[in-house]
Amino acid sequence: MAFDGIVTAAVAKELNDILALGKIEKVYQPASDELLFHIHTKNGNRRLYMTCASNHPRVHFVDNAPENPPVPSRFCMLLRKHLQGGRIVSVKQKDSERIIEIHLETLDELGFSLNKRLIIEIMGKHSNIVLVDSNTEKIIDSIKRLSIDVSRVRQVLPGKEYAYPPSQGKIPFMTVSKSDIEKMFDKGENISENCDTAAKTLLDGIQGISPVIARQLAAAGMSGASIDAAAVCDTLDDIKNRIAAKDITPAVYEKEPGSPADFHVVPIDEYQGAYGLLRFETVSQAIDYFYSHRDSSNRLKQKSADLKKNVKNQLKKLYLKKKRLGEDLIKAQNADEYRLFGELITANLHQIHTGDKEVTLTNYYDGKPVTIPLDVRYAPAKNAQLYFKKYGKEKTALKEKKNQLDENDSDIEYLESVSSYIDNASEINEIDALRNELIESGFIRRRPSKTPEKKSSFKPHEYATSDGFRVLAGRNNKENDRLTMKTAGPKDWWFHTKDIPGSHIILFAEGRELTETAIMDAASIAAWHSKGRESENVPVDYTQVRYVKKPNGARPGMVIFTDNRTVYVTPRVPEKG
Repeated sequence: MAFDGIVTAAVAKELNDILALGKIEKVYQPASDELLFHIHTKNGNRRLYMTCASNHPRVHFVDNAPENPPVPSRFCMLLRKHLQGGRIVSVKQKDSERIIEIHLETLDELGFSLNKRLIIEIMGKHSNIVLVDSNTEKIIDSIKRLSIDVSRVRQVLPGKEYAYPPSQGKIPFMTVSKSDIEKMFDKGENISENCDTAAKTLLDGIQGISPVIARQLAAAGMSGASIDAAAVCDTLDDIKNRIAAKDITPAVYEKEPGSPADFHVVPIDEYQGAYGLLRFETVSQAIDYFYSHRDSSNRLKQKSADLKKNVKNQLKKLYLKKKRLGEDLIKAQNADEYRLFGELITANLHQIHTGDKEVTLTNYYDGKPVTIPLDVRYAPAKNAQLYFKKYGKEKTALKEKKNQLDENDSDIEYLESVSSYIDNASEINEIDALRNELIESGFIRRRPSKTPEKKSSFKPHEYATSDGFRVLAGRNNKENDRLTMKTAGPKDWWFHTKDIPGSHIILFAEGRELTETAIMDAASIAAWHSKGRESENVPVDYTQVRYVKKPNGARPGMVIFTDNRTVYVTPRVPEKG
């Protein structure tokens, strides 16, 4: 990802222009590695977000604030004590590094002015946010404490003198000159094969550039089998001048809509034509779009993977239980044989002696001989009683096993539908709603928490058919119940994939006659919001809502219906209304 020194320089300039003389009103810590500042500036209130998460460290403005925990953390309380009410003097980049320093002026308990620095180190897994007393250069605290056990090179602990991350001996891109570039290549190395070697040399020698910028500089400077240092310098100077003059072009490059691949503040030649391009007015907007879409996708995968695994394990147990119940049912079906044995023994007590291991008697139903095992410890009459007792137990077991099997099949059907919703979920709140549904259904234990559980909002997917009918699709089973049983009217139309887990789809008639176009559109939506999304010719049942009933005690989303018809469609959805 391209949060390199060049992007950092552009961010620092943007923050400085907006935040200089701004007052820190509130400090929050939404997560262990995130901070959010509410800052009153000369042009209104702004939200400054920063994170030192190893996979997406960054700092930028945001419009939508992340949710805050009910109880602030230790580090958050410390920042409130030291920074809340303080003024931002300036925001600067350290050399050409991915380090941004926010210089602050605060007051102590006695009203004396103090200078502090909040240092955001954007360095992958080594990222950190450190609060430093500018007068003593001592660390007040940091969001990640690094002891000698973690790093022998650099400790970040309260009371220790702050030291910048070790230099790699590179020349800052802001100060690199033509002679510096010539020296980088004046080492007797052969770079004639292609631009890759030249790009690596530039990457190893210039501080603050990313691999994609190094390749762009190398491409600009390659002249035959040698590098043109002046051309490299000119390209780099153009980037520096753009940042200084605020003549940057923040952009996100997308593999496909909503799936960002990279971003930068200067045009990237190698991405032209290969990726889609989204331009933004500010660096913060570009960064926010890039990471919010990427992080949303990652968090969705993480949350859904966890829930998917849980549901998969539950289903595995249920299918195993179904197999065992099936085996028990086969055994229980032998109950009539035990009754026959008891009857034959009772009818032929005079032919049987105590101590016999078995007896062969004529079955008076079909005239064939039947060999009956006997328990040598008991008299013939007692053996008959034992067989009648077995018959009674197996008859009871047969009924009970059938009930258990029906209940087990119902649970399988329910969890298969939940699995389908997890696969098709596009937002984190959909996963959260499914988790709450499973908790309420008893499949997942509720985690102990001081935070009150939030009620899931009713927000089904909304569409419109090509001829104007409104269509709603449930996002989970609880929404399906509410949609079908409470929201829809008896004359509206209900759609659902035939024998395939999926959403309840309601097409609102609103006094109009149902058209063939509306049927096919709504059925296609039903197929899309089902486990058959990747298939073709998916069967979809439809009927009026008045013919859809929910049996007493049925799982969420489980209904029975009559008077239905079936159509076969290819899954698709129209543009959302």
